[in-house]
Amino acid sequence: MEKLIYDLSLADLELWCEEHGEKSFRAKQIFEWIYRGVESFDEMSNVNKALREKLAADFTFAGVTLVSHSGSEEDGSEKLLVALSDGNMIESVLMFHDYGISLCVSTQVGCKMRCAFCATGMDGFIRNLSAGEIVAQVIMANKLLKSRGKTNVARLVYMGSGEPFDNYDNTIRSIRLLHQPEGLNIGYRNFTLSTSGLVDGIYNLTQEDLPLNLSISLHAPNDELRRQLLPIAKRYTIQEVLDAAMNYFDDSGRRVTIEYILISEVNDTTENAKELASLLKRLPFHVDLIPFNEVRGLDFKRPGYSRIKVFMDILKERGVNATCRISKGKDINAACGQLKRHYSEARNIQNKPAPKATIKK
Repeated sequence: MEKLIYDLSLADLELWCEEHGEKSFRAKQIFEWIYRGVESFDEMSNVNKALREKLAADFTFAGVTLVSHSGSEEDGSEKLLVALSDGNMIESVLMFHDYGISLCVSTQVGCKMRCAFCATGMDGFIRNLSAGEIVAQVIMANKLLKSRGKTNVARLVYMGSGEPFDNYDNTIRSIRLLHQPEGLNIGYRNFTLSTSGLVDGIYNLTQEDLPLNLSISLHAPNDELRRQLLPIAKRYTIQEVLDAAMNYFDDSGRRVTIEYILISEVNDTTENAKELASLLKRLPFHVDLIPFNEVRGLDFKRPGYSRIKVFMDILKERGVNATCRISKGKDINAACGQLKRHYSEARNIQNKPAPKATIKK
């Protein structure tokens, strides 16, 4: 069975060349072509035909295919709907900033976390992505950007569909692949990993000696409310999550962000804000407030501007470093899983009734 070429590191290609009687320098040539975005081995003009045929017999480029992409008129972000070789679909999001282009990538088809407010978890978990399928999202996005005369993606955010730490090995391998100088050479400090709070994964990351940015999805100031919003909170308490995050900060010196989705009259009250401030005021973390992107089929609502401002002001008055994220792509279903569900339902691929959100007041 052909293997996805994007799953290979330069060292893997060097070993393959050795096993197939090829000189080691050929591996570097092949690797460079892969990350330039070629779609077939025949495009590798400085690789001889015999070697191209050997490669074609063992490997394939058929990892991801762009199904559709739509740009936001509000902020310029762009949602990419991507088909995998087995027909499953994932999403990526291009975001354009003054400091460069970012890409939000997916690590799983579906998600096991089943957060109450997330569209991705509504259809359950299907499978993990390979490291190469994660890498292929970046190469695909770069090709799209190149066709418009734009620069490559400069920053990667592992915040698309799926929980990166639930696909830990492939997530870390993809980061190492994308960092390789002979490929895209993306610096480790330009990666951000987001987790819903898998404590074991945070401690494992500390051992990797990779200076990545870490984002923790907290979304509640106490364990009772957090267990209603994030089922993973039944396994790990908030204190356990914060202890792991603090350990990572102490060891790596890298920024840790606490993500907090604001849901109207669920977790955005003044009491919630005061409790969150009390929890975080002595910790060297940044709080990223994210107004909820409404999901068809869920009862949750986005809070108004005044509620968001009051919440943020309370945090700041109590010494917590907090900002409110500008929501990207509200007009193009850019919240995780929304575009995929919209596409699937329109074609009757998958049209399960959405569960009702029930949160105790």
